[in-house]
Amino acid sequence: MSVIPNSTALITGASSGIGAVYAEKLARRGHDLILVARDAARMNALAERLRDQTGRSVEVLPADLTDAMQVAKVAQRIAQAPGLGLLINNAGMALSGTLSTSAQGDVERLIALNITAPALLARAAALRFAEQGSGAIVNIASVLALAPEMFEGVYSGTKAFILNLSQNLSAELGPRGVHVQVVMPGATRTEIWARSGTDVDGFPPEMVMDAGDLVDAALIGLDRGETVTIPPLADEAGWEALNRMRLALVPHLSRRDVAPRYAAG
Repeated sequence: MSVIPNSTALITGASSGIGAVYAEKLARRGHDLILVARDAARMNALAERLRDQTGRSVEVLPADLTDAMQVAKVAQRIAQAPGLGLLINNAGMALSGTLSTSAQGDVERLIALNITAPALLARAAALRFAEQGSGAIVNIASVLALAPEMFEGVYSGTKAFILNLSQNLSAELGPRGVHVQVVMPGATRTEIWARSGTDVDGFPPEMVMDAGDLVDAALIGLDRGETVTIPPLADEAGWEALNRMRLALVPHLSRRDVAPRYAAG
C-alpha cells in the first residue's frame, strides 16, 4: 500500500460528492479525518455519522478555498496535524458558461479553487511528507484534461494543470518516499453539475459514473501505486500509448534551429 495505515487524511471538498465518499471509505479503512469545505453544517452531520459508525476521529475545518487567507489556514493544518499521511485534493467547481460568457469574478474563483488552492495545499503536503519520508497526495483532475474540445475550456485547462502538476510531483517526490496519484474521472454524479447549471441526467446514462464506484476504483489504483488512475478507461494500453507518444516528442520540442517547415522562403 502507498498510504500509511491508520494515518490521518485531510480531504477538501468534503461536504458532498466525491469528497464525502472519500471521507466515508477512508474512515472505514481506519483513517482519522480532517474535513475541509465551506458548508460546516453538512460536514458536521457527516462527521457525527462517521464517528458513530467507525469510531474514528473526525475534525471539521470550515474553509473557503477561494480565499487566500483560508487556504493558508488549511496549509498550516497540513503542516501541523498529528499523524497526517494523506491529502485528498478534491475541491473544485465549474463555470455555468464559457470564458467569454461568464462573469470575471466567476472565472477568478474557478482558477483560485481549481488551481491555486490545490497547488498550495499540495506544496504544504509535499514539504511535510518529504521531510517525514512517507505520505500520499491524491489530486482529483478529470478526463477533460485530455479532451479540451469536449467541455468549457477554463475548467478543462485547470484539470490539465492538475495532471501536469501531479506527474511532476510524482517524479520529484517518489524518490523521497512520497506517493502522488492523479485521479481522472469522467462524468460523475455529483452536485458540481447542478451548481454550474447543467443537468447531469441529460447525458447518456452509460456515460455517468456513481461517485461511490469512482472512489472505490481510485482507492484500488492508490493501493496499486498508480500515478495516473482513469476509472472509466477499460483498456490501460490506450493511456500508456498516449504517454509513450508524449514522451517520444520531448527530445524534439526545444531546438536551436527553427523546424524546416517554418523556415522563411
